[in-house]
Amino acid sequence: MIRILCIETSTEFCSVSLIEELKITGSKTLTINKSHSEHLLTLIDGLMQEKNISLTQLSSIAVSKGPGSYTGLRIGVSTAKGLCYSLNLPLISINALDLMAFQVIKNYNIGSKSLLCPMIDARRMEVYTKILDFNFLDVKNNCAKILDEHSFDYLLNDTKVYFFGNGSNKFKKIVKSSNALFIDNIFPNAINFNELAFNKYNKKDFEDLINFEPHYLKEYYFNKDG
Repeated sequence: MIRILCIETSTEFCSVSLIEELKITGSKTLTINKSHSEHLLTLIDGLMQEKNISLTQLSSIAVSKGPGSYTGLRIGVSTAKGLCYSLNLPLISINALDLMAFQVIKNYNIGSKSLLCPMIDARRMEVYTKILDFNFLDVKNNCAKILDEHSFDYLLNDTKVYFFGNGSNKFKKIVKSSNALFIDNIFPNAINFNELAFNKYNKKDFEDLINFEPHYLKEYYFNKDG
């Protein structure tokens, strides 16, 4: 049986889940205002005990590669890499923005001509974002974007765009277009890894453990928190 431990730490939510074949069989989530380091291993241990499964029974570990919180991503990726090294397991990475978009496509009735715009807060009026279509194909790749009232006008003039994620509230306050639609309470969560991680496992789409780093999108300044 294919078993994948999934780790998501790109925002204020810290979550883990267990995939057995294509099914999520267990998960744990915490909202954390500070460092994930105090809680992540406890969540993993609790999940493994709850499912009565040893880490040695895992087939792989999947982790969110970002974009998102520098500190959260660093902790999540470091933990995943450390476990993969010690257990001799392959590492799978999942884009946090794709994770949210996949959740929306699965759970909401989005029109086939509509676009999706996940957003992760990057402080002030900046967000990490991308644009995807209904078929989960990239229209615009990951970027760090400073928002203003005319952001995405080139899309909103002709197309309905769904915005979601913890960065979308900033845009909701300033956008004027009726084609801008918003979905609340969407955040990167390990409970949505299943199909994305399972497909990568089957394709043997694994990361290089030595060289893999989180996808921060911009430089981190050490006088700021992650």
